[in-house]
Amino acid sequence: MRDVPHGWLLRYMHSNGASFFFFSMYMHMGKHLYFKLYLNNKFAWLTGIFIFVLSMATAFIGYVLPWGQMSYWGATVITSLFSVIPGVGPDLVQWLWGGYSVDNPTLNRFYSLHFLLPFVILALVILHLFFLHRGGSSGDNMFVTQDKMTFYPYYFLKDGVGILGVLFIYLFFVFFHPNALGHPDNYIPANPLVTPTHIVPEWYFLPFYAILRAVPDKLGGTLLMALSIFVLGLLPFFDTSYFEKNRLFDIIFLTFFWFFAGSVVLLGWLGAQPIEYPYSTLAIIGTISYFGYFIFLFLSTIFSIFLEDKW
Repeated sequence: MRDVPHGWLLRYMHSNGASFFFFSMYMHMGKHLYFKLYLNNKFAWLTGIFIFVLSMATAFIGYVLPWGQMSYWGATVITSLFSVIPGVGPDLVQWLWGGYSVDNPTLNRFYSLHFLLPFVILALVILHLFFLHRGGSSGDNMFVTQDKMTFYPYYFLKDGVGILGVLFIYLFFVFFHPNALGHPDNYIPANPLVTPTHIVPEWYFLPFYAILRAVPDKLGGTLLMALSIFVLGLLPFFDTSYFEKNRLFDIIFLTFFWFFAGSVVLLGWLGAQPIEYPYSTLAIIGTISYFGYFIFLFLSTIFSIFLEDKW
């Protein structure tokens, strides 16, 4: 930030770029959930989920590197969750820390991983694109026609305008509001002797952080948070095609989808709030709404299998 020429620019482009990266990823996943595109290309969706999980790990590790109050205590809280793993949990936490607490060895390990993991993500992106081009990216059959358009100039101009629009917003944040998407307490140097009143991670972790805190039990909260990500990988196996021609089912599905989308936004807001009433109660409601969407798809799949066999 201070010692490297234009270091502030590199730092702000990197930190804000991570936020825009996750925003784009959430929009991309939301589109596939809305149109149920994960059913058309299962392997592309599954590799995308692996990219999402590794991106979260890389972003979390990078969040620790500034060594501020929020990043230090965020690392302490999140890494300690591995202690719930039976048998190897405490040893795994000690291995991650490189000692008995988050300290310089932890920083060195995280710095190395933050550099290496993007290469793994790059390999997965190549695999993701391979499955995408092999299986196609078309949505429902209603969108498939025999009419073809060339990539240039139609999609070239369309994507170009989109990229310029996003780039304009991105540079606006970089130059005018570089710290708007972060937490000001992270500029306070890490102090192991002073615990922040309220630990807040980066905004793209907040929905899962709220699910973690919705359960007062450490093991239960950790399992529920892990399940909230794992269940995304099960979506290609929730096949509701039997009901696709039913207009009533479409209305019910869209209702559950928008409740799900609303719960994600609600949990994102609650993740930045203190653990007290009414936020704790709302977090439970948001968590139920989040998993309710997947329960609906699961039950629809079970009924589809039953009715098809009966028919």
